[in-house]
Amino acid sequence: MERLCERVCLAEQALNAFKEVLKIERPTAIERDAALHRFAFTFDAVFKASRLMLYEVEGLNVFSPKGVVRTCHEVGLFDDNENRNALQMVVDRHLTALAYEEALADEIYGRLKLYFSLLQKWLKGIQAKTTA
Repeated sequence: MERLCERVCLAEQALNAFKEVLKIERPTAIERDAALHRFAFTFDAVFKASRLMLYEVEGLNVFSPKGVVRTCHEVGLFDDNENRNALQMVVDRHLTALAYEEALADEIYGRLKLYFSLLQKWLKGIQAKTTA
């Protein structure tokens, strides 16, 4: 359980860094790219915490990001709409590697505030499961 607490703490730190960059009202291309990068590492941190929570708390061994999202939905961390958004978030996380395509970067950037809220809720759900 100690490792899970460490993962949750790292995810909180990443989420705070992500929140900071989202405060920029009119980002330059560099700031947009920084926001995409922070989204990617925040997603990774929350994903890893949730995967470990599923294993340690729920006894479920899931590896892929989409599998983890679907399983989090099954254990009650996401409602149906959030699950759809989270699955799209997984796709967008992988597409951030292609962020040199301006149109794609702008498109994903437009969803970052939604993703921040979703990641925040996801992390709170993980925390609730670990303290229950």
